[in-house]
Amino acid sequence: MNLIEELTWRGMYHDSMPGTAEHLAANAPITGYIGFDPTAASLHIGNLATIMLLVHLQRAGHRPVALVGGATGMIGDPSGKSAERNLLDEATLRHNQAGIQAQLEKFLDFSEGPTGALVVNNYDWFKEIGFLGFLREVGKHLTVNYMMAKDSVKRRIGGGEDADSSGISYTEFSYQLLQGYDFVHLNKTLGCTLQMGASDQWGNITTGTELIRRMANAEGTEAKAYALTGQLITKADGTKYGKSETGTVWLDPALTSPYQFYQFFLNSADADAPRLIRVFTLLSEEEINAIEAEHAAAPHLRTLQKALAADVTTRVHSAEATEAAIAASQVLFGGGDLASLDEATLLDVFAGVPHLRVPRTELVGLNAATFLSDFTEHKIFPSKGEARKMIQAGGVSINREKVASADALVAAAQHLAGRYLVVQKGKKNYFLVELV
Repeated sequence: MNLIEELTWRGMYHDSMPGTAEHLAANAPITGYIGFDPTAASLHIGNLATIMLLVHLQRAGHRPVALVGGATGMIGDPSGKSAERNLLDEATLRHNQAGIQAQLEKFLDFSEGPTGALVVNNYDWFKEIGFLGFLREVGKHLTVNYMMAKDSVKRRIGGGEDADSSGISYTEFSYQLLQGYDFVHLNKTLGCTLQMGASDQWGNITTGTELIRRMANAEGTEAKAYALTGQLITKADGTKYGKSETGTVWLDPALTSPYQFYQFFLNSADADAPRLIRVFTLLSEEEINAIEAEHAAAPHLRTLQKALAADVTTRVHSAEATEAAIAASQVLFGGGDLASLDEATLLDVFAGVPHLRVPRTELVGLNAATFLSDFTEHKIFPSKGEARKMIQAGGVSINREKVASADALVAAAQHLAGRYLVVQKGKKNYFLVELV
């Protein structure tokens, strides 16, 4: 199966320039690239869909290049933006680039050979180009009319219903010219003939193919250049995909923990999961069809979401991180072992429950009824009488252990991660008590 066929059945293909399919078929391996914006030290779920385009390019027998925009990242792409963003300094961009490259290495094969992946930084060639030289050698090949016709520019300079009154600076207006020159440079130095990206990048990508054509014509030569875009990943209701209730879902475990990452996919709606498993995993069509059939037979078991979450978490983090995330998930829903969780995961699991802080030294001699009412400022039970009643009914546990008696000493309970107690009241009410 060739690249476009693979992307099509997965629902990832959006558009390509005429002749792209033939070029891919006749010239394997070709070199193709995608640019990544280094405005953060980590990529996120939205970027992951784009990374998968490079993964499939390599699996189809071609050479993927990831371009980290150290130069263009100093300016900012106006596509999809209504206002100019703050610019980052070079030191911050370099730090971000290092983090991004480390993440890309988890997905692409960087071994030597004709299909081995490369990471390049456009700052490395732009730093050698002066402003006058760039205008003379590059800028003269594209007209202002051509550049203004791009949707990302038109939306910012007026003339449409969704136009933004703040306009667009010359800095951002020039972005497409700089990105176009990236393609020119990679075409000349690496023989790169394909640029890919999300569908909202079509205007910038085709600027590159047009610039290559015009510069080659001016030199009396010919150059091949093609464009291919993938579908933007949205939810079934059309809203943007990639954010949770707490914000962006990052690939860096320090920004989004493996447990939170796993939960994000596990909580996918039934309407979204079939598309997501095709985009974010490398499972075959037959494997996905089998999982979907199993899911349809018992939707409440969430077989599809579990397969999706496990596969993606393993590739982004590790098999060990996935096992820990699954174990943590069992704590709330399957009675897993609380003591097996480290402090960070424990806090992740109980991030949405009331978090109470109490003095550790005052637990000595304290019975359960008093602890669950007066000592915790009546946030668990309004009175000792209410606490006694539910304890007698067997409806209260501390760290998954049923509280046998209202007079049981709380100090005897094991402290999770050295300083936490998890109180369960009834079937669904949890409280995290931190001993300080």
